[in-house]
Amino acid sequence: MLKSARKQEKDPEGRMPLVEHLRELRNRMAKGLLAIAAVTIVALVYSEELMQFLTKSVPTCAPDVTSNGGNCAIVSFNTLMAPFSTTIQLSLTTGLVVASPIWLYQLWAFVAPGLHKNEKKYTYAFVGAAVPLFAAGAYLAYLILPISVKVLISLTPEGSANILSLGDVLDFTLRMVLVFGLAFELPLVLVMLNLTGVLTGRRMAGWWRGVIMGVFVFGAVITPTTDPVGMIALAGPITVLYFGAVGFSLLNDRRRRRNNPDAGLDDDEASVLDLTPETVGAVEPVNAPRALPEQATGDHGGVRRLNGYDDIT
Repeated sequence: MLKSARKQEKDPEGRMPLVEHLRELRNRMAKGLLAIAAVTIVALVYSEELMQFLTKSVPTCAPDVTSNGGNCAIVSFNTLMAPFSTTIQLSLTTGLVVASPIWLYQLWAFVAPGLHKNEKKYTYAFVGAAVPLFAAGAYLAYLILPISVKVLISLTPEGSANILSLGDVLDFTLRMVLVFGLAFELPLVLVMLNLTGVLTGRRMAGWWRGVIMGVFVFGAVITPTTDPVGMIALAGPITVLYFGAVGFSLLNDRRRRRNNPDAGLDDDEASVLDLTPETVGAVEPVNAPRALPEQATGDHGGVRRLNGYDDIT
C-alpha cells in the first residue's frame, strides 16, 4: 500500500523533494556500482587471458633468447606487488569499460526527467552514435598497435636488452585505445553542437584548413612511430568523419532556414517585418471612437474649465 501510494504521488515531470532525489541517486549509484563489481569479478577470473590479449602486439623473446638490438622484448614484472596491482588495475578498467552501458543508463535515468523533449531526443541520438564510433576507434588502435610497438622496440641500441614491465605495456595499450576511441567522437560533438544551434555548418566549413592541420599533428604526436602509417591511420578517418559532419551540418542549416527564415540571422541583425494585413473572414470596418460628452465651460469648484479641460492641462 505504501509503495503504490508513493508511485501515485510522483510528479509526471519528475519533480520531487530533495530527500527523494538523494534516495534515487543512491539507488542509481548502487545499481551502477553493482554492475561494475560483477564485471570486475568476471575479469579477475579471466585476467590471464586478458593480459595475453592486450600484450599480443609486443614481440616477446623466447625463454632462452636475450633481447639484442631491438628484435624482441622481455615482458616481466619488476616488483613483488606488481602482479597483484596489475591484475586489479586491469580488472577494474575492464569493469568500468564493459559495464559502461549500465552505469551510463543509470546516470541518464537520473538526469532525464529534468530535460526537455528535444534534449532527450538529441541525447538518445548522441549515445546511439557514440558507442559504435568509440568501438571503431578502439579497434583501429588495436590494429596499428603492433606497428607502433615494433618501431619503438627497434630503437633499442645494439647489444642492449629491452626489458618491459607488463604494467607499462598494458598502460600503453589502454591509453592508445582510449585516445583513438575518444578522437572518433569529435565529429559527433560537432554535429550535436550544430543540432542545438551553437555552431553552424558554414563556420565549420571555414575551419577545414586548421582542423586538418591539427588532426594530422595530433596523429603524429599520439602515434609514436617514425613512419606515416600510424599518423594517416588516425588522421585519415577523423578527417573523413569531419567532412561528413560538415556536410550534415550544412544540410541541417538549410532545412532550418527553410522552416524558419529568421534562424540564420545574427544576434545583432533584425528580421524583416511583415506589414501585410491578414484578413480572416469578412473585413469589418473600424468605427470612429466615441467623443466624450462636452463638459461645461466655466468655474467649477474653484477650477476654471475651458471646453472640458481645466486650466492646468
